[in-house]
Amino acid sequence: MPRSSPEPSSAAPVASRGSLARKLKRAGLVTGGGLAALIVVGAAATAIRERRTFPTPPVDLHASSDPAIIARGRYLVRGPAHCAECHGDPARAVERAAGAEVALSGGTEFHLPVGVFRVPNITPDPTTGIGRLSDPDVARLLRYGVRPDGSGVLPFMPFANLADDDVVAILSYLRAQPAVRHAVAPHHFNPLGHIVKAFVLSPRGPAAAVPPAMPPQPTAAYGRYLAHDVANCVGCHTRVDMRTGAFAGPLFGGGAVIESSTMPGRSFVTPNLTPDPRWGWIASWPEEVFVARVRQGQQRPGSPMPWNAFKTMTDDDLHAIFRYLRTVKPVAGGPDPSRPEAVVAEAERR
Repeated sequence: MPRSSPEPSSAAPVASRGSLARKLKRAGLVTGGGLAALIVVGAAATAIRERRTFPTPPVDLHASSDPAIIARGRYLVRGPAHCAECHGDPARAVERAAGAEVALSGGTEFHLPVGVFRVPNITPDPTTGIGRLSDPDVARLLRYGVRPDGSGVLPFMPFANLADDDVVAILSYLRAQPAVRHAVAPHHFNPLGHIVKAFVLSPRGPAAAVPPAMPPQPTAAYGRYLAHDVANCVGCHTRVDMRTGAFAGPLFGGGAVIESSTMPGRSFVTPNLTPDPRWGWIASWPEEVFVARVRQGQQRPGSPMPWNAFKTMTDDDLHAIFRYLRTVKPVAGGPDPSRPEAVVAEAERR
């Protein structure tokens, strides 16, 4: 009788599979542990770098009690520098829009890719405002974006190149205001914000030697000063990387998408202000039309442009800005000027 063949043994494959599973498990633990270690190290490095300080020169400028200097400061803060647009009490936005000089007690929130930015109180209150800071401390904040302890602030204020006399004027006006006790919550950074703060944030000082004075005059040279260093027209009418604050497009070429602070869910695309004959929104305008348009103020509900501040500018200052914009390099692009609604519609489609 033929001998039956022995049944094949499955013990070896089972043992082999078990061994493989154990190896994979060990590999997973090692990999997971390595990733966890990297996360811990990365978080620690981020936390350490967030506490960086930035050495900057002192700015030895002081407020004045001269009424003319205070008046100049009022004009800048409430007009071309539009400080009140952000630092004004948000609960009194309607009054501000109607022309009231509301307290600069802060509290406006900006929701950004890096987190929530809350605008500080800049009244002379010693507890919640700038009353605890010296004049050189405030001047250093304006010029270098650095606090008294050396830590950096987000680069929202484009005042690094303000002439000394205008810094003094702003200081003088702020010191002359009534102190308002209003505590503003600190900024809230999300994980991306902590990384940007730790590895990207680098306060920028003046791009060149700062002039002691910039006498107002209706020239292209003074218009450049206003458009770049006071009113920050360039900061909105140029595409910007919202993670770093660096320019990401041609100057004054438009195309920046800015969310409305008064109409949640609505965004605007900034127009091209260059003299390009096809894409420049004001390229065909006579000078007086430009001045008249700014005087009209806000025409599109929710527009992020500080119309209420800009419409108070002097004719000479508006002429200066227009004359400067005529000298910038023509750029093709931005929302289509043949479709005025594009400044809103394009943003809503993105």
